[in-house]
Amino acid sequence: MYEIEDSIYRSRTSIKPKLVNGGIYHICNKGVDGRAIYIENKDYIRFIHDLFEFNDTLPANNNGYNFSKGNSKNNNLSTAKRKRKLLVEILAFCLMPNHFHLLIKQVLDNGISKFMQKLGTGYTHYFNKKHSRKGVLFQGRPHINAVDKEEYFEYVPHYIHSNPLDLIGVNWREAEIRDVPKALKFLSQYRWSSYMDYIGKRNFPSITHREFILNIFNGPDGYQLSIKEFLDYRRAKSIEPIEVRLR
Repeated sequence: MYEIEDSIYRSRTSIKPKLVNGGIYHICNKGVDGRAIYIENKDYIRFIHDLFEFNDTLPANNNGYNFSKGNSKNNNLSTAKRKRKLLVEILAFCLMPNHFHLLIKQVLDNGISKFMQKLGTGYTHYFNKKHSRKGVLFQGRPHINAVDKEEYFEYVPHYIHSNPLDLIGVNWREAEIRDVPKALKFLSQYRWSSYMDYIGKRNFPSITHREFILNIFNGPDGYQLSIKEFLDYRRAKSIEPIEVRLR
């Protein structure tokens, strides 16, 4: 199953889908010239803060929301003074040193475009001021793929949440993963992702709407089992002859 999904999904990366309400999209972008877009932990925290704060029809400085500081256990957002009117629902995310992945459902007309514009502009302003730089931070417009087939809903969240394995030298995309328990342990401790919240470990629970995906996988335990199977598949492929490995 995953081999078919890999090949089909990769072949769609150049397609620019029409953004419709109720549609779900995998969005990613990286730093210009491959540069780091998060240099220290405070940068990751700020971007996650912005995922929450900019997801509102009102300008960020008028919405009455603040990111909770000093709560290292839950990293929750403070109680709002008013109910937000969301532009999108963020289903999953993962931040890497030089790029990010988002899985987003559009809920208002042009919601994704408005949200991504606010997110990109706001975070770039913060980053440039903090790190004494000027100019663009991201490499053009985000790449957007429609998640419009049932099998993609079982694939894309795992793809997004597996990205941190790159940081420990695991070539999981090319089916060269050998120690699945070690990989799962690393993912379960990686803070800058929604994976911990998906398996029932509170990290940034206010950011994501997880019900839809968790229903597909029968809850946090089912999701954890499914990503293990996802990585087991890649471990099994790693011991096959090189000519039949995923490309």
